[in-house]
Amino acid sequence: MSANNGGGPCGACKFLRRKCVKGCIFAPYFDSDQGTAHFAAVHKVFGASNASKMLQRIPAHKRVDAVITLCYEALARVRDPVHGCVGHIFTLQQQVVNLQAELAYIQARLSMLQCLPLMLSSQAQCLSPTSLHSLSEIGSDLVSSSNMSMPFDLIPHNHNRLPSS
Repeated sequence: MSANNGGGPCGACKFLRRKCVKGCIFAPYFDSDQGTAHFAAVHKVFGASNASKMLQRIPAHKRVDAVITLCYEALARVRDPVHGCVGHIFTLQQQVVNLQAELAYIQARLSMLQCLPLMLSSQAQCLSPTSLHSLSEIGSDLVSSSNMSMPFDLIPHNHNRLPSS
């Protein structure tokens, strides 16, 4: 009789091609279907013996979290043998930095656009077409300095002026 409710062997024992005994440390956490693939990664990275020893040292109520962590790290190590899940964390941190920069850019552009009608109505006689273009260049500088490209430009350019040489 196997440790997983009378069915076949647990995913770990199925992968290891051994009989799943009552009290198998892996049975509650690696079912016979998806557990086999997850345990294969855990076995490849940590080894069955080391994984078993780690789980035995952890209190039973914390083992589910430990197995989830082992599986996550093992799958990450299979995908990226050098960095593992740390590589994924760095990627996510870089995405956060990029999104923060994009948010700051959009907020600056929005603020500029909200102030632009006020500036145009109160100082219409002071602004020439070339100064309007220089305002739009400020936004272009923001894009180039943040190393981002936006699919559209929010400030209209003066298309009647000749290109500078």
